[in-house]
Amino acid sequence: MSETEKNEAVEKVEPKAQEKRDAAAEAPRHASAEPTRHSSDQQRGGFRGREDRFERKYIAKEGKWAVAHIFSSKNDTIITITDLSGAETIAKASGGMIVKNGREEGSPYAAMQAAFKASDKAKERGIVGINIRVRAPGGHGTKTPGSGAQAAIRALARSGLRIGKIEDVTPVPTDSTKRPGGKRGRRV
Repeated sequence: MSETEKNEAVEKVEPKAQEKRDAAAEAPRHASAEPTRHSSDQQRGGFRGREDRFERKYIAKEGKWAVAHIFSSKNDTIITITDLSGAETIAKASGGMIVKNGREEGSPYAAMQAAFKASDKAKERGIVGINIRVRAPGGHGTKTPGSGAQAAIRALARSGLRIGKIEDVTPVPTDSTKRPGGKRGRRV
């Protein structure tokens, strides 16, 4: 290509670009109009847009926070809601308070109903949020919570209380005393 052909090709492209710029300048800009998305934005990890449009506002609810202690074994689930120090009990409920049969005390249904009962009492006393501490029997017993723990957590979340943090506080011995069962173990 000679120099004159290159110049003619550049002149053909430039008027189209100028027309696009003129059309963009004449188009009305509304406050609700979305900014254009470019392929370079997608390469950087998605379109970000204007930062001031997406400011997050955290509105803190006024009210008291508490701690929900959930003890969940194979046979029962006990939910105790205390103040943040743990000194004063605000509400308590257990699976045995809900069902009649002893074998059903540790069931997820009983744990869920006990959690709803405890959360209602706590809400009456002005509690808006809770931190959850889950505990299994631990020590010589099992270190995993029973089936009622998860159901109780879900019920507390569904009851309208805000959940801060969930932690496992099962006592795990670094080295423990002698396990029950004797030298030859428990014979069944």
